[in-house]
Amino acid sequence: MTRAQLDKQPDEVAAMFDRTARRYDLVNDVISLGQVRMWRKAVAAAVDAGPGELVLDLGAGTGTSTDAFTTLGARAIASDFSLGMLRTGVRRHGGNALSGDGVPFIAGDALRLPFADDVFDAVTISVALRNVHDTEQALREMLRVTRPGGRLVILEFSHVKYGPFDLVYREYLMKLLPKVAKVFGSNDDSYEYLAESIRDWPDQRTLARTIQDAGWERVAWRNLTMGIVALHRGFKPA
Repeated sequence: MTRAQLDKQPDEVAAMFDRTARRYDLVNDVISLGQVRMWRKAVAAAVDAGPGELVLDLGAGTGTSTDAFTTLGARAIASDFSLGMLRTGVRRHGGNALSGDGVPFIAGDALRLPFADDVFDAVTISVALRNVHDTEQALREMLRVTRPGGRLVILEFSHVKYGPFDLVYREYLMKLLPKVAKVFGSNDDSYEYLAESIRDWPDQRTLARTIQDAGWERVAWRNLTMGIVALHRGFKPA
């Protein structure tokens, strides 16, 4: 397999996900063996947003992850830099940028969020932080738009801590993942990028330090599915 280019510019990454949007949710469900549904529930529980609270779901794609917050009574905004993803999400929510359940779909760059300071009770991003060109700058932007005392929840692919399983997982990731995506009619190039970006992403402790360096406090994490993904949480100083 040719190594995917990990130095892609933001417009190149956005265009890659535009091409993947139509089959994105289906392929994610297949390649994760259904685990993605459990991960979404874990994110919603960690965000713990209730009635009257406002949640920003970054890297929301088609809005599948955003729905978990509105079912708990919170208001939520789905934001992504891929217009193809957002268009697919809008169609699935009835064809309007403001969906029938009150979720706005807003195009936004994580490095320059189109929101005022101190707006959101919680900001969350799931398996999309790897795709941002400058991780720490994005974390500072998330801090800026979060109200004092508000919370950050990040779900991201991470490092498996059990050696034998890690070897099997990486073999699957690098060799089979793009092939599975191709079978289901998705853009296999984007899943080569996905596999490479997961392999090169920092481990749990390193990401926690980066979150702290960006200004968040009380940063902690826990592994899901043996560390295939990790759930990081932090709070904006009050």
